[in-house]
Amino acid sequence: MELVLTPMAQEGDKVRKGEECAPHSQPWQVALFDKGRFNCGASLISSQWVLSAAHCQSRSMRLRLGEHNLRKRDGPEQLRAVSRVIPHPNYQARSHQHDIMLLKLMRPARLTRQVHPVALPKQCPRPGDACVVSGWGLVSSDEPGITGSPESQVSLPDTLHCANISIISTASCNKDYPGRLMKNSMVCAGVEGGGTDSCEGDSGGPLVCGGFLQGIVSWGDVPCDTTSKPGVYTKACNYLEWIRETMRRN
Repeated sequence: MELVLTPMAQEGDKVRKGEECAPHSQPWQVALFDKGRFNCGASLISSQWVLSAAHCQSRSMRLRLGEHNLRKRDGPEQLRAVSRVIPHPNYQARSHQHDIMLLKLMRPARLTRQVHPVALPKQCPRPGDACVVSGWGLVSSDEPGITGSPESQVSLPDTLHCANISIISTASCNKDYPGRLMKNSMVCAGVEGGGTDSCEGDSGGPLVCGGFLQGIVSWGDVPCDTTSKPGVYTKACNYLEWIRETMRRN
């Protein structure tokens, strides 16, 4: 089964050719709901703060921590309301620049083996670094019986999917997205030749490299399930000062 991740109703990000994650192996993964409908992914970075993409902002956000299967209650899930929504002040929807947002939980998360923050990076990622991207975004499948065109059969999975990808150099990514890559605020990741990346529904979710949160699923080529271009992520290492200062002030 392939895994595809992209933003709902946005230009696409994708996770495909991934597979179901080992349950609760990504304990920082958060599911973001808008009016009861799954909308985006996010990452727990402390007991009271969650990091996502600014384009995932919605009016009535609810968070689920400790999730694996969105249709089942396994026991470790924690539901939380949001008390503060803080998108980056310079976020630009058109260019995807500064696509990052902090959410403060109304009530702190109870930290357990299945609900645990991810570490913020100490340095920026390097080309070739091995990473995992996760989300409940579109997965593409060759299995019969799934709706879609013959070339691209995609569906939204109930369970969290993971894909192993790696950081791609800015020079290489610039060839796929000429003039669109802002190297200070964006980082690319995928696999050589394409085929595994984030997709619709994965937006805002984590790109974790060596145990550190290096990216936030932001945008990519559409349709994400058939492109060979890498996904583009908000470059978390360049926002550490904004993240820490915003958390301190709020």
